[in-house]
Amino acid sequence: MASADVESPRPERRERDGASPEMGRAEDRRRHQRDEERQRPRDRDRDRDRGHTDRYRPAPKEKRPSPPPKTEEEKQAIAKAEYEKLLSMRSGGTYIPPARLRALQAQITDKSSKEYQRLMWEALKKSINGLINKVNYSNIKHIVPELFGENLIKGRGLFCRSMMKAQAASLPFTPVFAAMAAIVNTKLPAVGELLVKRLIMSFRKGFKRSDKAVCVSSTTFLAHLINHQVAHERLAGQMLLLLLHKPTDDSVEIAVNFMREVGQHLQDMQPAIALAVWDQLRNVLHEADIDKRVQYMIEVLFQVRKDNFKDNPPIKEELDLVEEEDQITHMVDLDGEIDAQDGLNIFKYDPEWEKSQEAYQKLKAEILGEGSDYDDDDDQDESSEEEEDEEEKAMEIKDQSNTDLVNLRRVIYLTVMSSIDPEEAVHKLLRVNLPAGQEPELPSMIVEICSQEKTFSKFHGLIGERFAKLNRFWTGLFEDSFADYYSKIHRYETNRLRNIARFFAHLLATDAIGWHVLSVIHLNEEETTSSSRIFIKILFQDISEEMGMAKLKARMKDEILQPSFLGLFPRDNARNIRFSINYFTSIGMGALTEDSREYLQNMPKPTLPAPAAADDSDSESVSSYSSYTGSSYSSRSRSRSRTPRRAIDRKHSESRSRSPRGRDRSYSRSSSRSRSYSRSETQSLSELLSIAFSSPEWLERSQYERHAASPCREEGQLFGQQVAPTSTGTLRVVLRQPPAGKRRAPWPEPSERASRFKARQLVL
Repeated sequence: MASADVESPRPERRERDGASPEMGRAEDRRRHQRDEERQRPRDRDRDRDRGHTDRYRPAPKEKRPSPPPKTEEEKQAIAKAEYEKLLSMRSGGTYIPPARLRALQAQITDKSSKEYQRLMWEALKKSINGLINKVNYSNIKHIVPELFGENLIKGRGLFCRSMMKAQAASLPFTPVFAAMAAIVNTKLPAVGELLVKRLIMSFRKGFKRSDKAVCVSSTTFLAHLINHQVAHERLAGQMLLLLLHKPTDDSVEIAVNFMREVGQHLQDMQPAIALAVWDQLRNVLHEADIDKRVQYMIEVLFQVRKDNFKDNPPIKEELDLVEEEDQITHMVDLDGEIDAQDGLNIFKYDPEWEKSQEAYQKLKAEILGEGSDYDDDDDQDESSEEEEDEEEKAMEIKDQSNTDLVNLRRVIYLTVMSSIDPEEAVHKLLRVNLPAGQEPELPSMIVEICSQEKTFSKFHGLIGERFAKLNRFWTGLFEDSFADYYSKIHRYETNRLRNIARFFAHLLATDAIGWHVLSVIHLNEEETTSSSRIFIKILFQDISEEMGMAKLKARMKDEILQPSFLGLFPRDNARNIRFSINYFTSIGMGALTEDSREYLQNMPKPTLPAPAAADDSDSESVSSYSSYTGSSYSSRSRSRSRTPRRAIDRKHSESRSRSPRGRDRSYSRSSSRSRSYSRSETQSLSELLSIAFSSPEWLERSQYERHAASPCREEGQLFGQQVAPTSTGTLRVVLRQPPAGKRRAPWPEPSERASRFKARQLVL
């Protein structure tokens, strides 16, 4: 009753709300389903623990059987197909990752297959190209053995192509590439011949197409191969004559550059070809219508030839690696039929690839010296390799660019120029950090700084004096510097020479360096030049000014130093003694030659040779001013035969002496004429002495022509060409004989004999 009363309001509410009983039941079902869905995850977990299956999880798929493993042949076939696909994609421009390519290459191991040989071909091409790109002056000896390690017989086309490309890209390294080609040519002549042929073909194509860059690169390479005697010199002559046959600006420029490289070798080996080329260049210079720049290039080339190609040697010392007996020269003509063998540049399948590789391995062992003899000495090789490794570790880096040396010289120069007095300069220079072995640079720089001044400054002399007096080490360096500068004094101009002489004169006068350094001077006509004689003159004059003549004379007579002065005052023969006496007398130092004069007077006179036939001997009487008395004349009788031997008979007689009565009339007449010549000659030359010795320069011909020609003025057939005072105290008169066709009348016998002397030297 109570329950009925409680449940009755729900239907009434539903009816009141306008809902049917069926709708209420449907809503209850939906609510029940939601509750079940919420409870389902917990039931699923509980069912999993109990081992019951989940009706909502899909049923597991059945396991399919795995495919059978692939055989090695199938793997190789798949890898080859994939590799061919990648190669075709790369040739079409598609990028292939290197790692993927290497992985495929590692899978291909069948050496008889085409794909494996293609892999080896690509590796050979990369290796040859890499070695050629790495070679330079310093490592060529190490690169060549590695290059022989590659199969150059199979890859000779690749080698030639890489060499030509690398050389065209870097022309300054052409000598290196040519040296490497010459080394390869000694062991594999086919490679060298192929390279020469391809270079000739390249030159032909460039010449026909007027491609200057190709012509320049090919001619430069061929020039150096000709220098290494890989190609014959005849090829150089053919190329030069082709370039100069119809000269243009470009062809002449290429020929000049080619001749600059190969000129010296061509002159040494084929002088006839070189002469023809020089004549053709001379004709082009004077007759062809070419640009002025090219004309200058030809003139510079002739100057290079005049200097004997000192800056363009055929082969540099560091690249002269092939012995003459090992050189193989190929005779290839420029206009002949040439097979460039372009097919060697591309890959071709070789069914006997393994045999060819084995054959090259044997050849490589012969070239590099590998073999059974070396297999037994593994321990020695290992120990030597360890020693080499230790040496490489201990090796220090050497600066071949001389940057440190330039910086050191700059520091020394700035230190000297910024100092107020010599003491400050020496103090600063002693604090400069001189590397080991660079100590001689300090004296050298002090002398160089002194020489570059307009006039000599005692400032530099005092710096040198203080350094030389510090200790024996610096004294020895300055003494070595004196010998060095005297040996190359001819390279300096007059002003620098004068400053250097005065610098060392100060060091000698102050006893900063020993006087034994004068032993390097040999005062004679053969071992001195005009520059060295001027240097000695300024040196002794400056020493005399600082020390005084009395002290200088006493020093020159020092018994201990006499061995060092044998070069200045020789004792070997009369000619050198007389040369030394005349020299010191001419520079105002005759007082130093007293011992030499006494020695000369006491020397035994040379014996006269047997008299020659009358027709084969010439005699001439010349009178000269005496250099010893300064006031008397002496006559000298010279006898010269047509043989190379000369006999000199010097006899002193009274001036203007009469001829002996025993002579005939004709000879007496010639003797009197000779006296008249000697009188006018002596007077004219004595007038010139004061002018001649006052200046070290050459006297002009126009001013003294009449005086110099006065001995032959009577005939009018000889004329003075040049009057030259020398530092030896002599005046040389050079007389030139005119052509025979211009003589107006036959000469008398004495004059005819006198005309045979081209030059006459008077000792004063």
